[in-house]
Amino acid sequence: MGMLPQEMGCGSGMTCWRRLKEWHEVGVRERLHKKLLDRLERADRIDWSRASLDSASVPAPGAKRPGRT
Repeated sequence: MGMLPQEMGCGSGMTCWRRLKEWHEVGVRERLHKKLLDRLERADRIDWSRASLDSASVPAPGAKRPGRT
């Protein structure tokens, strides 16, 4: 994060890191991602036939996840 361009007014790398961490904790990234996908789908700009998921994103049904019972 130390390589942020000053002309963009990004502030310090630590400030950006804290904001991203806070936003992640309250679900901003997930909501923003969903809104973007919804908007792209309405504009017919997503080819869902090329989409893929892996077990790092979506666990297999019945799979036990580390730290969970």
